[in-house]
Amino acid sequence: MNVLLINGSPHPKGCTYTALRTVADQLEKNGLNTHILQMGNKAVRGCIACGKCADTGHCVFTDDPVNEAIDLLREADALVVGSPVYYAGPNGSICAFLDRMFYMKSAPYAFKPAAAVVSCRRGGASASFDRLNKYFTIARMPVVASQYWNSVHGNTPAEVLQDREGLQTMRTLGDNMAWLLKCIAAGKAAGVEYPTPEPWEATNFIR
Repeated sequence: MNVLLINGSPHPKGCTYTALRTVADQLEKNGLNTHILQMGNKAVRGCIACGKCADTGHCVFTDDPVNEAIDLLREADALVVGSPVYYAGPNGSICAFLDRMFYMKSAPYAFKPAAAVVSCRRGGASASFDRLNKYFTIARMPVVASQYWNSVHGNTPAEVLQDREGLQTMRTLGDNMAWLLKCIAAGKAAGVEYPTPEPWEATNFIR
């Protein structure tokens, strides 16, 4: 089984990476394969709602790793998204990235366990955590819990490594995600089918 982890920080070895690496190490201890995708530090375009991806399955913009992430998640069994906290929310780049990754393309992600991880100096972690989880719940992805909200604190990787409770939360998340993936695999082997979704009834709240 394979888990995709996306580092939404512009720093490839910073605080967010430190949290994700802790999760990845625990997943690997449970026998799972992991891949950390670095979003990068270049500008990420926002979604323009052109709708072309409904036909192609990929975003029309090809100058960032969004399409690579789409392909990786289609092949993966689970997803972890990490972001630093900017002004009590996820950074703008990861939100733009996920908007394009999920918009009109999330059907293949359904029933793949997912989790968000956030890194902050002091505050804003729970608001950022809540924001990221909304991508998963709209895509029918089971959100994996830990023992606390999935956040670490520190202004440098060295400080994050001193956040013993935060790191324990990351390890617990890795254990819980591995357990859920194995339960899903056991269910499949026993003939348990995924739920069949009802036809979507969209309402726009206009008269």
